[in-house]
Amino acid sequence: MDEYIIKTTNLTKKFQEQIAVDCVNINVPQGKIYGLLGRNGAGKTTTMRMLLNLATPTSGEILLFGENRRKNPKEIYRRIGSMIETPGFYENLTGRENLQIFARLRGQQQKNSVQNALKVVGLHNETKKTFGNYSLGMKQRLGIAAAIMHEPELLILDEPINGLDPVGIQEVRKYLERLCFEKGVTILISSHILSEIEQIADIIGVMHEGRLIEEVAMKELHQRNRRYVEFVVSNENKACLLLEQKFGLTDYSVHENGSIRIYNNLEMRSKINQRFVEKGISVSKINISEEKLEDYFSSLIGGGGLG
Repeated sequence: MDEYIIKTTNLTKKFQEQIAVDCVNINVPQGKIYGLLGRNGAGKTTTMRMLLNLATPTSGEILLFGENRRKNPKEIYRRIGSMIETPGFYENLTGRENLQIFARLRGQQQKNSVQNALKVVGLHNETKKTFGNYSLGMKQRLGIAAAIMHEPELLILDEPINGLDPVGIQEVRKYLERLCFEKGVTILISSHILSEIEQIADIIGVMHEGRLIEEVAMKELHQRNRRYVEFVVSNENKACLLLEQKFGLTDYSVHENGSIRIYNNLEMRSKINQRFVEKGISVSKINISEEKLEDYFSSLIGGGGLG
């Protein structure tokens, strides 16, 4: 079994009468990228703030690195890097100068920590440009550099790709993947953008209205959302009988308006079509497609998608 770096049990946060986070059980395995996905206001940021001791849970338990976080907080939080909001950098200083100030404030003694962090996020050659002249992507990457400067084992990032252009998103994704795969850093990243989380996460947790309604490995999710060939037929009962008796197919599903989806032996579709027609079943449509993750998540959270 994977060792869980983050494990919460019935984590709950109430603000007066409003429940912001409702009995959430998150399991983040070591050395993986966990994507916390949900619309704005789903409870993602509040959950992360509780994990980082920036907000006090109303009830429930948080284990970090297998330990109760209240046991030895100083030692535990030293092992974590985070970016909840973009850190308050000085506009008139370079990235390096800003990080040097952060290092001094944290009492970091390691000689190369600033240079190494800038290298990881690809900002080590930006020696002259001040923070005020950084693009949004560069600002986000400097925020990540500040979070990883002390070489944490766990990184918690709230919407680090928010507001970035496609190039900036790609850059941030690339650096996070490198951190995870090359340095073994466990990463918890939140977003409301499914397509981005899908490309980076090993595991996805879906939050909706304060609850964690799904926690699933990306690999399993892709297996669920498989390719299929769809026949729209005049008589689905007769068609299903043919599929089983003549072709030995059992991996299919029946949908409304005469739609049948066959999930394997896609290359047999012309033979299947021919047999349907021979047996007096008219086929109005043949279509090869893939169930979209967007559709799956829309059904999970009641339509409208995540964006």
